[in-house]
Amino acid sequence: MNAELLDGLGWLLPVIVGVPLATAVLLLTWRTLSDRAAALVGAVVATAVAVGAVLAALAAAPFDPAGYGLEVDGSWIPALGVRFHLGLDGISVPLVLLTALLALLVCWHLVRSDAAPARRGLTACVLAVEGGAMGTFTALDLILFFVAFETVLVPMWFVIANWGDDTQPERSTASGATLPGGPEARRDAANRFILFTALGSAVMLLGLLLVALRTGTTDLVELTERSGAGMSTGVQVVAAVLIVLGLAVKAPMWPLHTWLPPAHTIAPTGGSVLLAGVLLKMGTYGLARLALPVLPDGMREIAPVLGALGVAGILWGGLACLAERDLKRLVAFSSVAHMGFVLLGIASMTPQGLQGALFANIAHGLITGVLFLVAGAVKDRYHTTDLVLLGSGLRDRLPRLGWLLAFGAVAGLGLPGLAGFWGEILAVVGSWRGEDALAGLARPLAVLATVGTVIAAAYLLRVLFLLWHGPRLLPGTHATTTEVDATGSEVAVVMPLVLATLALGLLPWLLLDVTGPAVRVLLSGGVLS
Repeated sequence: MNAELLDGLGWLLPVIVGVPLATAVLLLTWRTLSDRAAALVGAVVATAVAVGAVLAALAAAPFDPAGYGLEVDGSWIPALGVRFHLGLDGISVPLVLLTALLALLVCWHLVRSDAAPARRGLTACVLAVEGGAMGTFTALDLILFFVAFETVLVPMWFVIANWGDDTQPERSTASGATLPGGPEARRDAANRFILFTALGSAVMLLGLLLVALRTGTTDLVELTERSGAGMSTGVQVVAAVLIVLGLAVKAPMWPLHTWLPPAHTIAPTGGSVLLAGVLLKMGTYGLARLALPVLPDGMREIAPVLGALGVAGILWGGLACLAERDLKRLVAFSSVAHMGFVLLGIASMTPQGLQGALFANIAHGLITGVLFLVAGAVKDRYHTTDLVLLGSGLRDRLPRLGWLLAFGAVAGLGLPGLAGFWGEILAVVGSWRGEDALAGLARPLAVLATVGTVIAAAYLLRVLFLLWHGPRLLPGTHATTTEVDATGSEVAVVMPLVLATLALGLLPWLLLDVTGPAVRVLLSGGVLS
């Protein structure tokens, strides 16, 4: 597109950030608005934001050579040198589109979800999460990034605390600790979420301030161009440790992941979709956007530890899934494993590894969206997601839901031809070639990550076996002829994710060609402008 048109579309960036936030405030203050009307307003706004995101992505193209094809830069806090600087490039565009798609589907899901109480407040929280995530993925100022990053936490806490499942039984963890059940479980999950993520954010802020004080700027474009200039290796290591620890909580990286399974299990369907598809991506995006280009020497020093913890998450998450019988908790543990591949790819500091990390980010958001939407539909019908209590024959009793669950499972195990395959294989290849960053751990970590893919196949095939051929322990919980398979609206919400998973699996260049040029620049310390 020509320069005049690009300049004319720059206003789209503050719009896709500000409109969801403004609508959220409007819905919270418009107390006379009915729940269904509020859900419709949210769905219409989310649709408009999605259209705006697509237009912004088109305006930012082409992505080769790398650069911010769409950018807005204005004064915000002059006394501190902080600017309202937003931009789109090949790294941020896929995540902006993913956020817009998931928020759109969640809002339309709420329109059809008559069972959700107080949908006005829930819709407002969903839009607030969308606006904060859009700000995070487009921010080109350290302080603006932090503010947008934090904006997401409070509405997500309300989603879990106010609309989470209060029927969960008391359970014991592998360590022997007891997790509460009932309404107390909802509060416990929400409090775990906010405490872990707020503490991580505080640690990250220390790292961001250290970078700003040492360099005299908070502008990410300038910091990327400097590629660590003005900071000694020691300062970079300290800043990298602080920023990586803060972001790793959100990623989530083992062993900082313990807030995630309760949050996923308790959160309502839409909350789980956004938690897995958007919030987790904010952490890994920050590693790629902030840590790698701004602190290259510091990241190289800590890369072996980051890669090892990523692989530990792959193996631990997979083994936990083998023993888990609750479908939502299983998907949560699998997220720890899948995001381990993302962390490994980033730690490799190779083009293949970072490409794989960015691809796996998007693939995970799509696939977990399918799985959580199907799990929510199953929960609505049976009031449980316990795989054993559901019994066998789900595919025969509810064929549409059964096949959608099967699709999500085979996509999650990394079947070639589906989106889950490419991110994992590229992350492993990147690790294998990552001796410069990972040193002697490069190839052992690649081998162990490959073992993790075998474990993933085992636990997801176990899910299919339990639901198709497992024991019929509780016939009373099985579907009867009066029970309804996936409705047209439920299928309509899931199908965009299914089609996107197929498209990226069969045509991976659709994403790789977008991220590739920006990846090369970030790793080479070049100019992104």
